[in-house]
Amino acid sequence: MVFELPKLDYDYKALEPYIDAQTMEIHHTKHHGAYTAKLNDAIKGTELEGKSLEDIFKNISEHPAGVRNNGGGYYNHNLFWKILSPRSGEEPTGDLLNAINKSFGSFENFKNEFSTAAASVFGSGWAWLVKSNGELKATSTPNQDNPLMDVASVKGIPLMGLDVWEHAYYLKYQNRRPDYIAAFWNIVAWDEVAKRYLK
Repeated sequence: MVFELPKLDYDYKALEPYIDAQTMEIHHTKHHGAYTAKLNDAIKGTELEGKSLEDIFKNISEHPAGVRNNGGGYYNHNLFWKILSPRSGEEPTGDLLNAINKSFGSFENFKNEFSTAAASVFGSGWAWLVKSNGELKATSTPNQDNPLMDVASVKGIPLMGLDVWEHAYYLKYQNRRPDYIAAFWNIVAWDEVAKRYLK
């Protein structure tokens, strides 16, 4: 299996004004493109070649840093692009909303908890909505780690992720990460998050 850089379901300018076209193009082609190429190089000719990322992540602590960093970067961005949409709903509905209300008390409480997790990442990392042991949790990971990895403090299935590396927002927001996090809520593809929840 050779991992390939996915095409986006929308134009680079489609998420404006929340994420600018230049950031999207650089983020997708340069950053995600580099993770893809380096992941393929890292596993080529090893026992990991042909395995799924989910299988690799289960024992990521046993593998070289290049596999962990680039495998995470590849997977995390694949998820990130899918849960963004220019046609975002204002909030989730149905089973996903019920699960959020059950786990967090309300959608607003969830937004606050997730936003705090994103804002509190020291340096580079990700914030996540995770299905863990049947419950929904808001958590974060450093660098390109994710909740599927055996090194994660909260393990589970990632339903939604927010990239808080500076490359994701610096051209538009500079050091104003909270503004970027607030903008994110305008472009969440809740139907995609709901699909992942129901799986």
